[in-house]
Amino acid sequence: MRVDTAFGVAMRYYLSTVSALTLTLFAASAQADEVVILDDETVDLGEVFFLGGLTPVEAENLGRAVSVVTADEIEARGLSTVREVLRALPGVSLNGANPGMTQVRMRGGEGNHTLVLIDGVRAAGGDGEYYFSGLEASNIERVEVLRGPQSVVFGSNASSGVINIVTRRGELGRTMDFSVETGSAHSATAFFAQRGERGGLSLSLSHLDDEGYDLSGSGGERDGIRRRSAVISGDFALTEDLTLDFTLRRAREHYEYDSESWTPTGVDDYVMDDATLSTDRDELTGSLGLNYQMLDGRLTHRLAYEATRTGLSDPGGSQIDTTADVWRYRLSFGLDGAPVESAAHLLNLMVENQQDSSSMDPSFSRQNTSYALEYRGNLGGFSVQAGARHDVNTMFPNATTWTLAMAYTFADSGVRLHTSAGTGVVNPTYGELYGDIWGTIGNPNLRPEQNQSFDIGVEIPVFQGRGYVDITLFNERLTDEIKWVPLGGGTSTNNNQPGVSTRRGLELSGRVDISDALSMRMSYTYLDAHEPSGSIEIRRPRHEAALGLTYGFMQHRASVSVDLRHVSGNFDTQFWGAYQTLELPAYTTVDISGRYDLTDRVQLVGRVTNLFDVATSESWGYAGRGRAAYVGLRARF
Repeated sequence: MRVDTAFGVAMRYYLSTVSALTLTLFAASAQADEVVILDDETVDLGEVFFLGGLTPVEAENLGRAVSVVTADEIEARGLSTVREVLRALPGVSLNGANPGMTQVRMRGGEGNHTLVLIDGVRAAGGDGEYYFSGLEASNIERVEVLRGPQSVVFGSNASSGVINIVTRRGELGRTMDFSVETGSAHSATAFFAQRGERGGLSLSLSHLDDEGYDLSGSGGERDGIRRRSAVISGDFALTEDLTLDFTLRRAREHYEYDSESWTPTGVDDYVMDDATLSTDRDELTGSLGLNYQMLDGRLTHRLAYEATRTGLSDPGGSQIDTTADVWRYRLSFGLDGAPVESAAHLLNLMVENQQDSSSMDPSFSRQNTSYALEYRGNLGGFSVQAGARHDVNTMFPNATTWTLAMAYTFADSGVRLHTSAGTGVVNPTYGELYGDIWGTIGNPNLRPEQNQSFDIGVEIPVFQGRGYVDITLFNERLTDEIKWVPLGGGTSTNNNQPGVSTRRGLELSGRVDISDALSMRMSYTYLDAHEPSGSIEIRRPRHEAALGLTYGFMQHRASVSVDLRHVSGNFDTQFWGAYQTLELPAYTTVDISGRYDLTDRVQLVGRVTNLFDVATSESWGYAGRGRAAYVGLRARF
């Protein structure tokens, strides 16, 4: 079955479901005696992290290590893809043989140990991790990154952390934004939104045609990326106590890559220029949620359905479709008599059912039912979040995870201490359980990988409160790590490895407004990651540092941003000769971007990445991108 057909059916079913339910609920609300508009006296909760727990958590009360990149920063720095956004964050490493297969690793975990969400919905279907390639940063409200095990809230694949990409919703009234950019890549975006006091609708469109570069580094043909995406979302207050929200996202991507030699003699002939290789990826995600409050907001209920469909195909015609369907119910209760959104003591209960499958084989399907309980308390400067979750699995042993996080702010100095501990699980992949189409042999007796984590940090205000520095130490221990091992006949299987994989290090981040015109940002990660045997984990740099400056001038009508990034201590295996694991060359790159307001509504933008054309490589044999330049316009109405 072609992916277009599957996605078409899924999309029509989804839209019809949304439409029917919306019409039904609107009809029900019209029969009520009175429809009350949302109260004008809203409570300002300050900055809120959607990833904080089973319900959003205020920043000052969150005990976990978190990073946030806002739309303003994305725009000021000229970032065009989420891949670029993530590269400068502490504890996060992006690495891949080619841009189309870029993996994100957090705190030394594997790529499938980090869960990626878009508007709270799993970005990848089935058991697969999400590969960052051309995922656009335009029309994004914020990117939230929560480090450390988050399985209590998000289940499997959140063992090292979670990334949530929140798309724009629009401000009160009507919003229309457009942008075009050309140069080493050509892109266009559009955003439309209409929002009133009862809710609103938004539509985001984007197109990217990146000419790319030769991944083999031999001066051959360019390996590019073409991507188109659309996101529609909405939320409505149907009555004073009942609201509805939905999202629907569709993306199609075509990316090219080069082949690997079967008989290489060294780094120069391992990756071969190949103009025939490419992959098409089709993504469809959607969610539909109902929220109902009782007892003047002290008791709330949320029922949600989330769906993910991912399709991969190559020119040879092979097709892999993966799916994930999640039903979730959450009850929240303000224990202190206050509404849930402002309660100092809050209890959350969640029941979730998830099913996922793959077309590689009919046996590639499974489901689990999960139960989670969370308590959050705020005692005047001291806050605590504690929770536990039990997963009932159909294909492997059940799992129980827990989490505990605390934060304390000293009122006189503003210094904030934060610490968290907990466990996470990663379920075996389909290929690890059953084998795959490339001839590997699976092991149906695998157990989930288990991660135990502890971190402690301090956030210190600097420059009379105009900035902060946050230092976090972390230690994680992964047991039952799944590794590929040789098997007779040239095939391979995987088994749980005895012993403990250790990942420990330091994360530093900071930001300060040096003056009204000049701001600085920085991050640094030190990582020490080893397998149970003591050998170093590959493709996990020991040192990653970023330093950035943004300067505004001409009465803030213009600005320029400079970002420096350094990577060293990155090891990878050479698949030739003695198959040694050796350190890749360190590198330091500089990106520069600028913008100028031509009018109050039109802005000229430009940027240059890898300004000094430094040679970079994240995997032996694969070249990184050299210098690239872009120029464009943005218009807002």
